[in-house]
Amino acid sequence: MSEKSRKNPVELAEAEPLATGSNAPGAAEHTLEQAIGHQVRHHRKHAGLTVAELAAASQISPGMLSKIENGQISPSLSTLQMLASALNVPLTVLFASFEQRRDCSYVKSGEGVVIRRRGTKVGHQYQLLGHSLDGPVVIEPYLITLSDDAAAYTGFQHEGVEFIFMLSGEVEYAHADRSYHLAPGDAILFDSAAPHGPARLIESPMTYLSIIIYPRP
Repeated sequence: MSEKSRKNPVELAEAEPLATGSNAPGAAEHTLEQAIGHQVRHHRKHAGLTVAELAAASQISPGMLSKIENGQISPSLSTLQMLASALNVPLTVLFASFEQRRDCSYVKSGEGVVIRRRGTKVGHQYQLLGHSLDGPVVIEPYLITLSDDAAAYTGFQHEGVEFIFMLSGEVEYAHADRSYHLAPGDAILFDSAAPHGPARLIESPMTYLSIIIYPRP
């Protein structure tokens, strides 16, 4: 029996990162040097300085500055202090992207914000369950409730994709030129640029989770 096979499941879980069923690539890992380089380049460009100009103001060579910006060397604190001074930013700013905040939105049961989305119809209640704080895409998760006086409407259209998971009730949901009978546990994922919406309200109460994803403007 190999050394690996003798380890218990807990030891293996701690030693080897476990993958999920997703095909998403692993999270990129950045070294401290790369994080500092990114900040130096960002603030240099924001200040409208060339590599040569910032190097001269910081009393270092252009070649060293280029290596710092590319994360190829670990600069001394005195060098970083001179760079921060030349860029007119606090020294701590150069470490900002290394100690980055990861996006997380938490909403307790019953505390989602009830909002009126563009195109919201009478009897259609949208409860926002979270929001994306940053990144290249916007994610909007809604708990949608169709009341007894709700009217069928199939004219919703917007950019991105939408995922719907039926929680209670039954509805005939239209997308483009087709309709789908959704009962609890059913799901549908579609291009939301095509007309869509509940075409026939079959059984109340009707609630479903709707997650809309589109590029951040």
